Amino acid sequence: MSDHHHDGDDYHPFVPPFGSKMGGATPREHAKQRLAGPRAPLLFGAWEKLFQQPFKGMTTDGNVIPELYSLQPADAPVRDMIHAVDALLSQLTSDQKKAMSFPVDSPQWRHWQNTELYVEDYGLRLDEVPSQIQEGAMNVLRASMSDHGYHLARNVMKLNRFLGDIVGGPDVLGEWSYIFCLFGTPSLTAPWGWQFFGHHLALNCFVINGQMVLTPAFWGAEPVHADHGPFKGIRLFQDEEREGLALMRSFSREQQARAIVAHSMVGGDLPEGRRHFADNLNLGGAFQDNRIVPYEGLRADAMSQAQQQSMMDLVQRYLLSLPPGPLKARIAEIERHLKHTHFCWIGGTGETNPFYYRIQSPVIFIEFDHHAGVFLTNPEPQKFHIHTIVRTPNGNDYGIDLLRLHYEQADHHRNQHSHGGVEHSHDHHGDHSHNHKD
Repeated sequence: MSDHHHDGDDYHPFVPPFGSKMGGATPREHAKQRLAGPRAPLLFGAWEKLFQQPFKGMTTDGNVIPELYSLQPADAPVRDMIHAVDALLSQLTSDQKKAMSFPVDSPQWRHWQNTELYVEDYGLRLDEVPSQIQEGAMNVLRASMSDHGYHLARNVMKLNRFLGDIVGGPDVLGEWSYIFCLFGTPSLTAPWGWQFFGHHLALNCFVINGQMVLTPAFWGAEPVHADHGPFKGIRLFQDEEREGLALMRSFSREQQARAIVAHSMVGGDLPEGRRHFADNLNLGGAFQDNRIVPYEGLRADAMSQAQQQSMMDLVQRYLLSLPPGPLKARIAEIERHLKHTHFCWIGGTGETNPFYYRIQSPVIFIEFDHHAGVFLTNPEPQKFHIHTIVRTPNGNDYGIDLLRLHYEQADHHRNQHSHGGVEHSHDHHGDHSHNHKD
């Protein structure tokens, strides 16, 4: 049990009375009860309003910077992804396929959320299907991401069950309490993708002709480590935490003064309205697709080369879920905007202080946040509850800007050649009749 006092992240004093945080024994009962209470309807109501706005993308001032992204194959493992999707589809009934399939340009992409509340009436819900279908869905994630990304996703799912076990809600907070959706028709060249989401995990994977976008991505855990039971030894987000703190500590006092937005994570000198009851300090969470977030903090051109390199290494930590080709392309894209990349910090810089940081440029938006308790009872942020968010600002979350470029070029092509099927001529196989237009 030496593990208990690892940098002030002992969650044990904050475990609630068994079952006290559950609204019901099943995911549906729990969600129904919570949605009858004061907080959840507030959150879901605000989300619905945001969902009604047309997609624009995150910006610093409400204006999307044009021509940041371009169609460029990056050796994404699309062939393996197609095989994995086909294997999954072959196990499903036509009703199951229909429930989880959407057109590639469907606004449903934007409907993911990271709570434990099971409110969706669509998608393939993995705790409702046999294990070989669960395995089939996970094989799509495995084929799409690096080993790191696949294992990180599985470990988030396992820690969700660990949380369920310690608070007395293993069916509500389960290893398989997640939803899988397919967008578009799997193809080597045409655009398509998948989405996977539930408590503390939301992944949006879009591919087109060997190019991949894996945002928005939400990764979190409460607690971030399991110290007993079947998942003992899993510990997440250590590198993101340690390297973020190391970067902050590498700054001079003058640089730190510029990087720090507030010293307090709750109250104190924290700007009014900055803290949110559900998202805490995160700004890029569920339904925040169009959020305006001005740059804050220290800009990379005010850092030494070594500090810039440390920041890029930290950025790379958040991108390691991408397979090798797309990872390389993404890092190159971010490096092109290095001098406009900002790093900001909220909280203390001591070994046990909780903190928030953000890395933001025209093409990347990364957040790390130590959270207050949701199922555990700590009223203030603690190091054992972490949320991380990665987005592609200025219109390319969900690959939407690439999709726009694809349609523009296809139209241009079509006008030149005056026949319609040109962009589908290399399609994988046209017999995926499971797409329903909503």
